[in-house]
Amino acid sequence: MGMHLADWLLVAAYFVITILVGIIFSRRASGSIVDFFVSGRSLPWWLAGTSMVATTFAADTPLAVTGLVARNGIAGNWLWWNFLMSGMLTVFFYARLWRRSGVLTDVEFTEIRYSGKPAAVLRGFRALYLALPINAIIMGWVTLAMAKILGVVLGVGKVEAIVAALLVVLIYSTLAGLWGVVVTDFIQFFIAMTGSVALAFFGLSAVGGLSGLRERLAELYPHSQSLFSFFPQVGAEWMPLSAFLVYIAVQWWAAWYPGAEPGGGGYIAQRIFSAKDEKHSLLATLWFNIAHYALRPWPWIIVALVSMALYPNLADKEAGYVKVMVEHMPVGFLGLMVAAFMAAFMSTISTQLNWGSSYLINDFYRRFLVKNASERHYVWASRAATVLTMVIAAVVTLFLNTISGAWRFLLALGAGTGSVYILRWYWWRINAWSEIAAMTASFFTAVGLQTLGGLSTEKPAEFAVVMLVTVGVSTLTWVIVTLLTPPESKETLHSFYKRVHPGGIGWAPIQRELGIQPKEALWRDFIDWVAGCILVYASLFGIGKLILGATGTGVLYLAVAAVGAVVIYRDLSSRGWESLAE
Repeated sequence: MGMHLADWLLVAAYFVITILVGIIFSRRASGSIVDFFVSGRSLPWWLAGTSMVATTFAADTPLAVTGLVARNGIAGNWLWWNFLMSGMLTVFFYARLWRRSGVLTDVEFTEIRYSGKPAAVLRGFRALYLALPINAIIMGWVTLAMAKILGVVLGVGKVEAIVAALLVVLIYSTLAGLWGVVVTDFIQFFIAMTGSVALAFFGLSAVGGLSGLRERLAELYPHSQSLFSFFPQVGAEWMPLSAFLVYIAVQWWAAWYPGAEPGGGGYIAQRIFSAKDEKHSLLATLWFNIAHYALRPWPWIIVALVSMALYPNLADKEAGYVKVMVEHMPVGFLGLMVAAFMAAFMSTISTQLNWGSSYLINDFYRRFLVKNASERHYVWASRAATVLTMVIAAVVTLFLNTISGAWRFLLALGAGTGSVYILRWYWWRINAWSEIAAMTASFFTAVGLQTLGGLSTEKPAEFAVVMLVTVGVSTLTWVIVTLLTPPESKETLHSFYKRVHPGGIGWAPIQRELGIQPKEALWRDFIDWVAGCILVYASLFGIGKLILGATGTGVLYLAVAAVGAVVIYRDLSSRGWESLAE
């Protein structure tokens, strides 16, 4: 079943809408780089939060989830489900602090928290490191997924698919900056979700519904029941207990990963900076975590199971998702699904282009190269940086082969840096050398284990070893470096504390010197964090149980989720919502 006229018209209509958005909002993005990169700090929570969700819904995501489920069952998703705990830290501990800091990028934060040449070097290095190699890898695997999809649907080669996919998104992201990104994100999210749900429906119909799916999988796989388990079975070869424990006990707080940075960061922080105030920043990140982890995964998981039933011998497991789409979507719906994939792809790429360019311009070009130019100059430089970033991403895409493999590579590379990113807000003694030591030790340990040590992050047991050793070495390194190097100057520490007002006993010496009481009650944030994790995990499992036919268990899970929601609502209401908007 191929593309018909109705399908092409749907795709064309989607492209016209996105380009119009870019043209309409181009004026709003042209005033200054604050307008171009953080929408003038005026976004409501629902728009900022939905933009976060859309950004993490890339063309690669359903394909990677399909690969995880095909190899490891539903429980294979714990590779990324564990990051909810990090996301909830951002909601209740860091979102308001980020918004209060008033910076344009999370890299700029470096020079309000630290001082001197080490801070400047760290800012410049992180700007180039995140904007170029790391950002290029992220965009590379997202573009690789889109190239796979277009290759299967339209029969075009990898190079042609990459060029076509990137040129479209370049138009509105260079014209309208973050305004164009978030508005199109809002539209793209609903198109992508509608397409995903429709594909799950038609996929189940192709195998005779849920009962037919279970019967078919039972015929093909000896231990098919374990495919439907939300947790790995003890002793399972595909996920040893050691790997699962690393996921839920270490990885979520220790590893840096785009969109799930410990303590917030990246494009999540960018949306927080764009929110109207602290209240909107908290609600935006809360909505993001609910939608990202609880509402969105199940259509992908169902299609992944369907692909296992229909194509058991498929060599590229990730491509099973696309085959279900091409072979079982009726006329019109196939066009909707292609538009949905384009929406998912474009929402992520446009964000990565804008986010990466913000580092290049705000944290390197304007900070170190051209310091006193006009705002108009910096806006045009930002557009040029957007084009440069896209070209680099296109080149990287040509050298990537698997999506989930790139996920694991980045996870291992960022292992061990998370603790310093979390504690730099709450311990005055951390300095610029702490971050430099953590990044350096993490990089060389992870690369050394995978090259000289011969360990593969594709194998769960070896991935666990890489994570644990890297976390241990890098954490020990940065703590020793912190204690052996002098603290930041009193002037810097006082200025930072008065600007951000972090809570906790880690700032007690500075609080005494300034005579200021802590603004945040961290124990209340901790209770909200626990309640938030319960809310989202219980919602995730409850929705899954309902879809898979276990109604009673599903309702019970959702009741537990409601308790978590009530706890959060009562606590935030008792504090006074107006206090969150300060």
